[in-house]
Amino acid sequence: MNRYLITLFALSFITAVTGRELADEFLRLPSEKLDFSDEDSVGTKWAILIAGSNGYWNYRHQADVCHAYQILKIGGVKEENIVVFMYDDIANNWQNPRKGVIINKPDGDDVYHGVPKDYTGSEVNVDNFFAVLLGDKTKVKGGSGKVVDSGPNDRIFIYYSDHGGPGVLGMPTYPYMYANDLNEVLKQKHALGTYKSMVFYLEACEAGSIFEGLLPQGLNIYATTASGPDESSWGTYCPGEYPSPPLEYDTCLGDLYSVAWMEDCDVHNLKTETIKQQYKLVKERTSSDNSYYGSHVMQYGDLPLSKENLHLYMGTNPANENFTFIEENSLSVSPKSVNQRDADLLHFWHKYRKAPEGSDRKTEAQQKFLDVMSHRMHIDSSIELVGKLLFGLEKGPEVLNAVRSAGKPIVDDWTCLKTFVSS
Repeated sequence: MNRYLITLFALSFITAVTGRELADEFLRLPSEKLDFSDEDSVGTKWAILIAGSNGYWNYRHQADVCHAYQILKIGGVKEENIVVFMYDDIANNWQNPRKGVIINKPDGDDVYHGVPKDYTGSEVNVDNFFAVLLGDKTKVKGGSGKVVDSGPNDRIFIYYSDHGGPGVLGMPTYPYMYANDLNEVLKQKHALGTYKSMVFYLEACEAGSIFEGLLPQGLNIYATTASGPDESSWGTYCPGEYPSPPLEYDTCLGDLYSVAWMEDCDVHNLKTETIKQQYKLVKERTSSDNSYYGSHVMQYGDLPLSKENLHLYMGTNPANENFTFIEENSLSVSPKSVNQRDADLLHFWHKYRKAPEGSDRKTEAQQKFLDVMSHRMHIDSSIELVGKLLFGLEKGPEVLNAVRSAGKPIVDDWTCLKTFVSS
């Protein structure tokens, strides 16, 4: 009996015993196999949330991360699958007017309650983050020891909030995180075959430089950033702006890009909203078009992943499941915002303004403000001097202000950049 007859015989037997549906499945090509399971039942949701700063004047970064945790937890992502990195020096800081509480908007609830402290203090570092992402428990030092122990059908969400610069992201401890190292780790994670897809939300100045020309397609990774490769991102809900935080606060409560995507998650049904739809809303709310503030939200990597629904990575709030997403369900008008790099100056200025005349607090706030300004002036003059020495008095400023064309990494020699930044 030839192979064709054997196949027909087997198919007839299957049909007689189990019915036509399974017989049809038998004839399908591997690429046409039916998926009888619900998409939520396949694979596990994992998340890494990182606040890369410390210091009370950077309140907003840890507030962002705590808010993100609450969204995931309410959305049904299991706590054991959410890894939180935060220095944890804000909630109980002596300067915090509401001890043990962190808010992310003026009338917001406490987002600090219940947040796991997986990696705090000096444990918030590049080596631990990379080890956690790769699922390598042997290389984690300190903390809870929790890692992303993901499998080939799992989805991973990463959210980072802090300061950044061209090709570099801040960390509260040295060394900083560099774009080339991060992208190499992402490639390693892909080579391990331990995820189905990954979504990366990045809040930082020059955030686009972390992926521009570095994150290749084919890794099943979609990344969106708060800013392009050559612009600042923005803090929001800042004192003196509108809407302003409660009067007792003298620091920004959130970041514009971060607040945009999280406040969208707070009100929308993430089972009906795609990543792309959220991207468009966040881009509009964060945009600098026709305004003196804001930045250009970017996207990189495997853009087709943006067609997926957000709940595959974040879950969704059951209270929002009767909400059907439509483009007109836009977010509120953007609050007034402050350049990330000026947020610390704003903090010290408001502390100085509010402190009693002749008090130690007023003197200290004034000195902090002057120290920051002095440090900035020193760095600016040093860079200008280097440019003039290397390229001449006339050409130096032109070279220093040049921007590489789109699609290329910020630098070619990463060792040189690392040496320069650390010196």
